[in-house]
Amino acid sequence: MIDDDTPHKLAEIIRDTWPQLYYLKDIKKPMTFTVYSKNGCPYCTKVQQVLELAEVKHVIYKLDRDFTREEFYDKFGKGSTFPRVVKDEELIGGCTETVKYLREQKLV
Repeated sequence: MIDDDTPHKLAEIIRDTWPQLYYLKDIKKPMTFTVYSKNGCPYCTKVQQVLELAEVKHVIYKLDRDFTREEFYDKFGKGSTFPRVVKDEELIGGCTETVKYLREQKLV
């Protein structure tokens, strides 16, 4: 019920919860990794294993099942190699760069 005291009650709630709300900004959003891979690629297999070991959310897309080579080159540039790993719209790189990134983030 809204009465004359409602604005004061809301001000108290905001004042009392402000410290908790302030620290919420420091909470990291969960990362999602997208792996563009192909069958028979040992580095694709390795990067998938490393992401599973790190227990991070990831999605695997396979050449000729989920995308064409032309789409792959359009996205990453002609001559790009497999795998290509993207984190939340940011290109990480291949297997080596992904392992390095996960180590820097202390995830493996």
